[in-house]
Amino acid sequence: SDLNSDPAAGDPSPRRLRMTSTFLSLIGDAVSSLARDDTRERHTLSAMTHTRGGRTPPPIYATIPRVSRTLIAMSQPAIQTDSLGKTYTASFGAKKITALRDLTLTVNPGEIFGLLGPNGAGKTTTVKLLLNLSRATTGSATIFGIPTTDPSSRQRIGYLPEGHRFPGYLTARETLSIFGRMSGVDAATLNSRMMPLLERLRIAQWVDVRVKKFSKGMVQRLGIASALIHEPDLLLLDEPTDGVDPVGRREIRDLLREEAQKGKTIFLNSHLLSEIELMCDRVAILRRGSVAAIGNIEELTRQESRYKLVASSIDDSLVDRFRSSGANVQRENGHLLLGVRDIRHLNELIDAARSNGSLLSEVSEVRSSLEDVFVDLVKTGDASDARETEA
Repeated sequence: SDLNSDPAAGDPSPRRLRMTSTFLSLIGDAVSSLARDDTRERHTLSAMTHTRGGRTPPPIYATIPRVSRTLIAMSQPAIQTDSLGKTYTASFGAKKITALRDLTLTVNPGEIFGLLGPNGAGKTTTVKLLLNLSRATTGSATIFGIPTTDPSSRQRIGYLPEGHRFPGYLTARETLSIFGRMSGVDAATLNSRMMPLLERLRIAQWVDVRVKKFSKGMVQRLGIASALIHEPDLLLLDEPTDGVDPVGRREIRDLLREEAQKGKTIFLNSHLLSEIELMCDRVAILRRGSVAAIGNIEELTRQESRYKLVASSIDDSLVDRFRSSGANVQRENGHLLLGVRDIRHLNELIDAARSNGSLLSEVSEVRSSLEDVFVDLVKTGDASDARETEA
């Protein structure tokens, strides 16, 4: 569709037309470059697959209908890395900097996976390697079974970078039209998807307003729409709720959960640990380019054999009995924190409290927040590095 065909917008100025033309030209150059890379790879494949009669069959993957391709892709891990590493060298003879080392992980289809880490831990480098914006020094990575060095691996990815910017002279409709057309979405499909998506993100009433008038939160919502417009199977999102109000954050969380329920895989980078804790099925924490911890939220936040006990008539003699049994006991805000050997030991303490006449109102397992786990891992790593430096 014509970017300037909206009669409500009025006749475009020559300056706006020139700016739009320049923007589309730059996009065209980038798409052409990817196409040339793809063509070279197809020619290489053709040279290796001549049949007996001298004719070259089309690549097998190219003969499969799109729906079947998606089904094949969903049978593979959405993301798989094997000893992935990246080392940078600033200049000739300069010290090498290892941004990522031996990253091995698997993200399954339909999973919401969070990647955490302090600044410089390797999160952005990981995303660049997955998008082949940077070449790995060691190891390999695949997207739905396709090597990331293959341009076709990016066909079913939707990407939202941190701090993204759209040309201010474009409207939301024009912006989504460009991103949809670059992803191969035809005009009819694009028009059918655009308004429902913007309505879900609560910016439909701004569809024909120029982006330069958008707030930061609205630009963020438009960025999510641009990542979803071609209905990708994998979403790579960097700080998806940055600049969005609390109500908007919940709406975005709900939207992403809905997309995951449809089978989409969502890979999140974020410094908002509370958002990751509410949203993700599994989390990996990077520290200095390596995985320091990986697991689901429950596994990472569980404190082994620690329980909160709220009961009446807990006197010092009962606390002494608990401690003499080997329990670690702390009084805190009217309740007890118990460190026990196992569940049998916990039940022995409960029996002792009841025999003492105590009425129990709560016994619950103590869990750390994801922020506590994150800070502890980072501090532990910093202390270890300091000792190695001194040695």
